[in-house]
Amino acid sequence: MISWSDVYHVLSATVPLYVAMILAYISIKRLKLFTPDQCSGINKFVTKIAIPLLSFKVISRTDPYHMSLKLIIADTIQKLSSLIALAIVGKLSSKGNLGWVITSFSLATLPNTLIVGIPLLKGMYGEEAAILLSQIVGLQSIIWYNLLLFLYEFRAAEGVSANSPLEAREELEDPPELQSKEGHNKSKDTTITKTKTILLTVGKKFMWNPNTHATLLGLIWAIISFRWNIKLPEIIEKSISILSDGGLGMAMFSLGLFMASQTSIIACGTKLAALAVGTRFLIGPALMAIPSLAIGSRGKLLKILIVQAALPQGIVPFVFAKEYNLHPNILSTA
Repeated sequence: MISWSDVYHVLSATVPLYVAMILAYISIKRLKLFTPDQCSGINKFVTKIAIPLLSFKVISRTDPYHMSLKLIIADTIQKLSSLIALAIVGKLSSKGNLGWVITSFSLATLPNTLIVGIPLLKGMYGEEAAILLSQIVGLQSIIWYNLLLFLYEFRAAEGVSANSPLEAREELEDPPELQSKEGHNKSKDTTITKTKTILLTVGKKFMWNPNTHATLLGLIWAIISFRWNIKLPEIIEKSISILSDGGLGMAMFSLGLFMASQTSIIACGTKLAALAVGTRFLIGPALMAIPSLAIGSRGKLLKILIVQAALPQGIVPFVFAKEYNLHPNILSTA
């Protein structure tokens, strides 16, 4: 049973973020304080500076030597199985493009564990829940947010290479009989070349992404600090904290700005909103329950895994969706 004191701690962690979102909404809807370019700049600051610093902070505070193996396995199976299932469904559906797979993956498997989950489940299940959820937050920052970025970059590179003017010109220059004779081999070679080009482009962008550097540095520092009990110098710790903590507020502020720029708060429409809610609160927990039971999770651990999977949508996936302009209306509604 959650006490009133626990309820207050949950509210004290979440309400300030929604204050930032409401303030942003009013500043656009009523006061007209920001231009579209300024709104875009705020989101870019969050994507390129605040979120990477937050990732470093979270990862560097995650003890890699004391992780729950069952939690890691269940979380990995949930996310990989959902990604595979979404890819298969996407191939069979009329909207079977990578963009819908990425958005559905974010909705189903990336909850707001850091802000909402830790205080809520700590109140419900005690300190053990907070420790386990901090590990889930660490896994999200190390693996799943970077996978999400990789998929976004892959989609962006795929969209650019799809209509290459050079390929179109080569096809026009070839006579029809040569095109039919060499069509199969040329098509195969073109596909291989396209794939190599896309992967090379994605690899370069991904390696230059600030979040990639933050992840690697955070993981390296976590290994060092928990092995030899070394702490960051206070001046560095506070420099990171002031920007990363402010980044959460700025992320919610960016969300409010986006919502105010839409014609309706339910920007994606009621049907898609209902689908998003169903994905978030039904499919996500079900995908977590199945592997958790399969690997023998029972009792409190099972409850923690399922409840955290049913938490509201995380803010980081929206920030990425806004930056890459891929269905931010759906994630903002969620």
